[in-house]
Amino acid sequence: QKAGQLFSGLLAMNVVFLGSAFISSMIFNHVSITLADVWILLSILKVLSLCWIIYYLLGTSRQPHAVLYQDSHAGPIWIRGSVLLFGSFSILLNVFQIGYSAILIQCKSRVEIVFPSIEILFICTQAFFLWHHSKDCIQVQHNFTRCGLMLTIATNLLLWLLAVTNDTIHMEIESQLREVERRFAGKAPFSHPYLCNETTLCTCPNTTICKVFQKGYILLYPFNTEYCLVCCSVLYVVWKNIGRRISHHHVPHIKPKFKLQGVVFGPLLGATAVIIGICVFMMYQIQATGSAPNRQVFVMYYSYYIVLLPLMSVGAVIGTIIHALEKKELDTLKNPTRSLDVILLMGAALGQIGMSYFSIVAIVATDPKDLLNSLILSYSVLLIFQNITQNVFIIDGLHRQPFVAATEARHTGHPGQHTVASELPGEEETATSSKQEHTQMPPGKEEEMKEEQNHEACDQRRVSMLELGQEIRKVSLSYIHSYSHLSWKRRALREISFFLVLCNIILWIMPTFGAHPVFENGLEKSFYGYSTWFAIVNFGLPLGVFYRMHSVGGLLEVYVTA
Repeated sequence: QKAGQLFSGLLAMNVVFLGSAFISSMIFNHVSITLADVWILLSILKVLSLCWIIYYLLGTSRQPHAVLYQDSHAGPIWIRGSVLLFGSFSILLNVFQIGYSAILIQCKSRVEIVFPSIEILFICTQAFFLWHHSKDCIQVQHNFTRCGLMLTIATNLLLWLLAVTNDTIHMEIESQLREVERRFAGKAPFSHPYLCNETTLCTCPNTTICKVFQKGYILLYPFNTEYCLVCCSVLYVVWKNIGRRISHHHVPHIKPKFKLQGVVFGPLLGATAVIIGICVFMMYQIQATGSAPNRQVFVMYYSYYIVLLPLMSVGAVIGTIIHALEKKELDTLKNPTRSLDVILLMGAALGQIGMSYFSIVAIVATDPKDLLNSLILSYSVLLIFQNITQNVFIIDGLHRQPFVAATEARHTGHPGQHTVASELPGEEETATSSKQEHTQMPPGKEEEMKEEQNHEACDQRRVSMLELGQEIRKVSLSYIHSYSHLSWKRRALREISFFLVLCNIILWIMPTFGAHPVFENGLEKSFYGYSTWFAIVNFGLPLGVFYRMHSVGGLLEVYVTA
């Protein structure tokens, strides 16, 4: 097993180094190694990975005794759902890229159409594989399966690296915008040295369709990098589970389920943060899509973060203190999924932390006393502290044994609550008997029958309203009873976890669906240069989005086990 893991790891390392050398050569010596050469290499890797995935689906997994065990912790529904979500957006991104290249086919290489076409097939096949086989503990063809998984992981890593560093289309779009502005100003046309005057030659014949493809490409660009990161994490768990035999004591007899009980203030505060965040996000997007965002929009956006991040940090610190006060035992069983969760939380947080340090250096070196710059500086410092405190809280919670209530029983309410329900069938019987009596009346009394039927309908509505009121009262009493019977430690942990879940959801939504002030405020871009800051943002932003999404899963597990 160790030899197989070592060999497959060396294979992945060599593939990643080869691809990284190609991508680096394209960046620093774009004449000898072009983007088309990198695309050809990655297309070969994707075809090889596709062949292995198809072989696994049709051959390996169907062999007798191939999948005897499944890891219940691996591939939770939220991460498999994120694979489908990000995969769908990545497919749409490649469709926009194919459409954009097809319009400009006279000055574009055919590789720019073939590469995204293979990418669509690769995304669909890989998403199907991860949805159905992410929990497998394969027991046959260990070494071949390890090598196939590592090849696929290396391919996803190289696709992510290319997406982080390749700003060709972004520069092309920006160059077109600058050229239009210069033409209106009566100046000489603009050309970028890396594009070799291709921008002046490649002009869209249909401006409307081009704008749709350009806007769609820029908006969906982060989803592709996010998809590659999520797939790498799931594939790594499958790789770790090869040959694993799960004994009975590893299988939890009582699996905690998510129940919205024992929380009141967490959902209220979290819902308030989500609603305010959506309002801020919509106002920012309206300004950003209409024209260049003004300073007031940036001030509002960063002010929202400056208020929210300290609240999240305080909640995480309090939760960590409560964990220290608790006397629950640590879960010391071997769990590859939990180990990967910890690594991913620590690694993904580096994206936002790294971007924050770059922003701090740029602001301190320019003008830290300016209002907007001071807000960005405060935001960067608070973001670093929030990431660290939240990681400590989640990792500490993941290593705690789940709380099992031995004497907890479900309370369905008081006996008096059933009296109304028992009386209701009797009322229905009298209504149906009276209805039968009315059907035997002569035809001359149809109007009286209609009036009585209307009265009966009103009575039935009253009965249904009584039933609804009794159900609401029963649920409310059960919820209050469960809340009052929780210890203050468990109650506080649940409140904090649920509040942080909602906060991380809104902090995931805002950068995922288009709000990128870190790139649009212009401060860091003018300090570091377009290409450098583009690479930094495309490295840190997808990691930040992945961190928020992964934090939601970890916090939900902390909430369930509290």
